[in-house]
Amino acid sequence: MIRLNCFFQAKAGKYNDALNAAIALVAESQKQEGCIAYDVFESGTRKDIFMICETWASKETLDAHSASEPFQTLVPQITACGEMKIEQFEF
Repeated sequence: MIRLNCFFQAKAGKYNDALNAAIALVAESQKQEGCIAYDVFESGTRKDIFMICETWASKETLDAHSASEPFQTLVPQITACGEMKIEQFEF
């Protein structure tokens, strides 16, 4: 399994745009083969931070997700609104 923690910090005035795109990405990603878990979490202490946490069954299913139309459309919308850092863990 592969876990990704994607930490996002929004530019001023861009948080809601980024969060809405992230919520749409979550909804589409949860339908994909090999998706074990996929959700977005808002910070309880900072109004410009959220995290997308995703777990995939294999590298192949993660690669298919990364090549999917929702990913290719929505991730650029999110990253245009701020900065994302990704942590990846395999277990």
